[in-house]
Amino acid sequence: MTTTPLERVHTNPVTRARTRERIGLITEAARRAGSYAANSAHRPVHPSPDAIAALDAFRTPLPERGRDAREVLAELDAFGSPATTVVNDGRYFGYVVGGTEPASQAAGILAGAWDQNVGGGSPVGQAIDAVACAWVIEALGLPSTAVAAFNGGATVANLTGIIAGRDALLARAGWSVAERGLQGAPPLRVVVGEEVHASALKALRLAGFGASQIERVPTDAEGAIRADAFPRATDHLTLVLLQAGNVNTGASDPFEAIIPGVRERGGWVHVDGAFGLWAAASPALAHQVAGVELADSWATDAHKWLSVPYDSGVVIVRDPQDLHRAMSGDAPYITFAADAPMNKGIQISQRARAIETWAMLSAHGREGLASLIERTCAHASRFAAALAEAGAEVLAPVRLNQVLVAFGDEDTTLATIAALEADGTCWAGTTVWKGRRAMRISVSDAATTADDVDASVAAMLRCWAGVRR
Repeated sequence: MTTTPLERVHTNPVTRARTRERIGLITEAARRAGSYAANSAHRPVHPSPDAIAALDAFRTPLPERGRDAREVLAELDAFGSPATTVVNDGRYFGYVVGGTEPASQAAGILAGAWDQNVGGGSPVGQAIDAVACAWVIEALGLPSTAVAAFNGGATVANLTGIIAGRDALLARAGWSVAERGLQGAPPLRVVVGEEVHASALKALRLAGFGASQIERVPTDAEGAIRADAFPRATDHLTLVLLQAGNVNTGASDPFEAIIPGVRERGGWVHVDGAFGLWAAASPALAHQVAGVELADSWATDAHKWLSVPYDSGVVIVRDPQDLHRAMSGDAPYITFAADAPMNKGIQISQRARAIETWAMLSAHGREGLASLIERTCAHASRFAAALAEAGAEVLAPVRLNQVLVAFGDEDTTLATIAALEADGTCWAGTTVWKGRRAMRISVSDAATTADDVDASVAAMLRCWAGVRR
């Protein structure tokens, strides 16, 4: 009896052994990941000095000979797991980073096994990508005709939106960047707020705009652009960057007062909404970003407030043609549709990031998403009230999920933050606000509870008292 080539592949002893080994490794990795998750609550949020020192185990020359994969995995777990910052157990309040929501994390594990390149030729990857993009646009209340694309984070999303705006403005002026490049192109005016985020400035630089080309508009006491100070004489060669969610205070720029005039005069408005844009998904908080839907493009993150695993950003552009003009590419061997993800972003090859966001939104729905946003904002208010009652100084009103606190003078505040890191109960970063050093508490994790807040406040006050003693 003869066998087909495919049957010989399936029955090949080497192939079968390789498959068994792969299954065993994936199962072992899942077991270790489960053990890590089970023990996270008992770890200090910031790793201990001993755990950090033990990372020297990885600092070796490239080995001449390979090792058993199970041994490699065991070493990674033994020295790597204790040295992690625990971001997924409700008491990490740094960098506006969410933890890992269970449905999205589980989906990420399965998607990792799938290993799909959504940029080209994955039916399941592209199908879920299209659905997740539509859901994000709908959840944020943005125009239904807009197009979205997943990428590596808000910095990349900002860059993509800025390039789309740059090329669109020049195209309207009769200049094709695709054909003629940027040298000799009509100069564009760039306007931003004084509190523009570093990622947006980096994106502007990568898009070809130097610091001397950027006009900064004064901001108010909470870091939002002052509408009365915004230039009225913008024109069809003006690129404006606004912000949804100041990284220190959570305040948003006055979109309704600025966007209509800029667009009527032919300019482009891009909104950096890495976390603050998600206020639009909450009926109780949407008024804080009223008018944001009037812009031309938007950038946000899923790995912040949605608690989707790193890394996951989203760019959204009002007119699909503007995004495709800036991002599409082609080659004789590429046969993908014009609206494939590779034609909506900087990367051609890219992992299927949208799967994790689809899982999160599918598990929570519109009501669950709104509840997450509102719950974390309530936790931020709880932080502020408890710390203020204990005598700490809250430096700005709590608008969303950001809390700014000072514990006396600069030295005392910095020492309290350092003591809190060593304590391990929670982690909160440092910032400078209006010339003052402060602790910045960012409540972005879906896992955070009122008990986490209370335990963290107690640790902060305990550390502050220790510093004063």
